[in-house]
Amino acid sequence: MFYRPAMEPEREALFEVARRTFDTPEFRGIEFIESEAKTIINHVPGTWLPFNWTINPYRGCTHACSYCFARPTHTYLDMNAGRDFETKIVVKVNAPQILRAQLGSKRWKGEHIAMGTATDPFQRAEGRYRLMRGIIEALADYRNPFSILTKGTLILRDLDLLREAAKVTDVSTAFSIGTLDEDAWRRSEPGTPHPRARIEAVAALNDAGIPCGVLMAPILPGITDDPGRLRDVVRAAIDAGATHVSPILLHLRPGVREEFIPWLAEHYPDLVERYERTYAARGGYAPKAVQKEIGDVVRSLVREAGGVQVERGMANRLRRDEPAASPALPPVPPGQQLSLLDAMPTARRRRAS
Repeated sequence: MFYRPAMEPEREALFEVARRTFDTPEFRGIEFIESEAKTIINHVPGTWLPFNWTINPYRGCTHACSYCFARPTHTYLDMNAGRDFETKIVVKVNAPQILRAQLGSKRWKGEHIAMGTATDPFQRAEGRYRLMRGIIEALADYRNPFSILTKGTLILRDLDLLREAAKVTDVSTAFSIGTLDEDAWRRSEPGTPHPRARIEAVAALNDAGIPCGVLMAPILPGITDDPGRLRDVVRAAIDAGATHVSPILLHLRPGVREEFIPWLAEHYPDLVERYERTYAARGGYAPKAVQKEIGDVVRSLVREAGGVQVERGMANRLRRDEPAASPALPPVPPGQQLSLLDAMPTARRRRAS
């Protein structure tokens, strides 16, 4: 489940340096709150999550996904989870420098670090601030294993650094692609790269030897859960050499629900009553039977498409002196629903020869 306390320490570890706006089409209407962080490696304590440490160089996200599970984190900064989350982006301008200091500390044990667990590290702001280049360089210099979950095709800008990092440590990536349906994508994820472009990025990463999987996330009941639409994503992901294809049904946790339902009423009013019933449970999860049904459908589609051939996505993995296992998505127990935060691939899988 989404673990809120993992993000709360960041509220106290930031202090504002400047607020900026840029009069260019891609940034018009967006305010960047440049802040300096006291720490950048965040501990996720006391959970069953497959990682214990995260890095989030940004807070808020211009992807503006209607369902984003991270929206409530903006309220920790006395901003709202709606328009503020999409247009007031906190930029931790000193993230690479602070990371080097933390990685060099005797207290740091070199554990796996997951990125993309709160807001997308390759959202539009990264094109200007370029924080991820410095972060990846630091992780590579310290041979620290890491994984990245993203919707941002901008990750391909850093393919050279990812290849160098993969020579000395374990590196894995995953793209969130819930649908290839043009209308559903434009309505629910207006600020994201086209899903077909994301599929192309999955292929590019795997071809370069960087393991990359696909999270079909989130699947929206009545909108993107049609078997034909699911089949399109599965086949495209497998054709791109995805190391895993994992379905994740929408989770409407408190704070997200209040933003999503009005969006649903505007774009899909006939579905509001269905969602109110489906997500009536206090925790915001759909019933286990609904989750299991989606999982069974996707598993069937994966088998129909020939299965995930890990070798296709990993055969070109860059060799290094001592072979190591590559991260992969942990198995999901029947009926267990994951959020995007839970699904970051970090469990071990034997590397294909």
